[in-house]
Amino acid sequence: MMIKDIAWKMFKSTGDVNTFLELKRIEKIQNNISNQQRVELNGNNKDKRDSYFRK
Repeated sequence: MMIKDIAWKMFKSTGDVNTFLELKRIEKIQNNISNQQRVELNGNNKDKRDSYFRK
């Protein structure tokens, strides 16, 4: 949410839509990284549970 606020304030003060769009792209990248980390963590936990039950 913070990047969205920064982007909006920058757009209002400069009127430069490219700045707003660039900050929105950064926000999207950050969300993708967070989602990927969650998937990896869930996958690692699942692997650990599976290996426990295979013993």
